[in-house]
Amino acid sequence: MPLMRITLTIDPEVEKLLLREMRRTNCGMNAVVNDVLRTGLGVRDKKSITPRYKVEPHAFGIRPGIDPYRLNQLADEL
Repeated sequence: MPLMRITLTIDPEVEKLLLREMRRTNCGMNAVVNDVLRTGLGVRDKKSITPRYKVEPHAFGIRPGIDPYRLNQLADEL
């Protein structure tokens, strides 16, 4: 795909946001502007989307009838 060169006039507040994003991501101006444009236009690379976080449940082995939030009370009674 051929590159397109263009001159943009960016508002000062947008410039501050771009510079902050450049520092945060440690990327150059071209990469940040292209990424922001893709996001704004609703076109993102599939690989740049972070996978959904999945919660893995853990069986603690607490007996039925024991409230894990009242274990201190149980220890006092014992």
